[in-house]
Amino acid sequence: MRKKIAILGSTGSIGISTLKVVRKLKPPFQVTGLTAYRNAKELARQIRIFRPRVAAIMDWKFFPQLKALTRGMPTRILAGEEGVMAVAAESGADLVLTAIVGAAGLKPTLSAIQKGKDIALANKETMVMAGEVVTREAQKSGSRILPVDSEHCAVFQCLAGAPPLSEVYKVLLTASGGPFRNLHRKHFHKITLKQALNHPTWRMGPKITIDSATLMNKGLEVIEAHFLFHMPFDKIDIVIHPESIVHSMVEFIDGSVLAQMGTTDMQIPIQYALTYPARARTPVERLDLTEISELHFEKPDRRKFPCVDLAYEAGKRGGTYPSVLNAANEVAVGRFLNREITFTQIPEMIEKTLARYRPLTNGTLDGILMADLWARKEASKIS
Repeated sequence: MRKKIAILGSTGSIGISTLKVVRKLKPPFQVTGLTAYRNAKELARQIRIFRPRVAAIMDWKFFPQLKALTRGMPTRILAGEEGVMAVAAESGADLVLTAIVGAAGLKPTLSAIQKGKDIALANKETMVMAGEVVTREAQKSGSRILPVDSEHCAVFQCLAGAPPLSEVYKVLLTASGGPFRNLHRKHFHKITLKQALNHPTWRMGPKITIDSATLMNKGLEVIEAHFLFHMPFDKIDIVIHPESIVHSMVEFIDGSVLAQMGTTDMQIPIQYALTYPARARTPVERLDLTEISELHFEKPDRRKFPCVDLAYEAGKRGGTYPSVLNAANEVAVGRFLNREITFTQIPEMIEKTLARYRPLTNGTLDGILMADLWARKEASKIS
């Protein structure tokens, strides 16, 4: 299991959890690269502990601070998007865990894939925006894409042995339902930022927490699953499961349903991606089935959570539509976090942006990035 690992987005919740896993696994796992967006202080602390070969901070404004905090250390310090891409491709890593939030993770992930690195993917936007490009480049380079999202990691494990797709009846992605599962739709216009950030089962960064509250997170995961597992959209369903014990399921044509279960701790899917195809002991809380009194499953209320249908629609249209969906969502969530718009305006902004989009570009990386830029500008203008 000897592996050298680079972590893109090491100061976020997934990155910090990954470093916890690495410390528990100890040698032969070695961290060779780290990146952060602007948290120079935390990145410097991580550099002191793990002594990577190279590290980068995305925001150039924080480069002087990081250089000062790491003076005298052997780690090479870089900055900007090119610096992050250099860590992804040139740190000497065997496996690159990509935990950068949003569209910013696409180019660094592709640079690692093109160098033949295995990818532990915690950045779903990479697959949403450019699933066809990513899978094509991975096939060319021999890069393996190992999902870190708990739902896709669950499906990956349920499909162990790679059965023919003709034997798969349905992929069932579970969702907690977020904080507003039981709130009547007539009260949605009163939802506050504090309420939306109060996720009932998972502790995540603000962007993904809001995505979970709108269920856009699950819509993005549907598109990701489509590309990861080459699964038609009509074979991917969302199931609300508030206990978050079953992380996802696969139903086969003979009626058998395989489920992956576990506690709500991201260290489990992270470690599985790092050690794959082997497994290792982990000190997280064990799942005790005798203490679980009930497990509930229900269909999502798509009238309350229109982001689900918006994601399915963009995914089925294909091309650059998923990139537009993702960009519009990032802008809308950012504006909600800044208290510029209400909770119900998030799906409204996304829907208006998609309705105004007229594809003028193809599915190349340049075309995808052009669509992303257009959608960001358009969504920013919508009031």
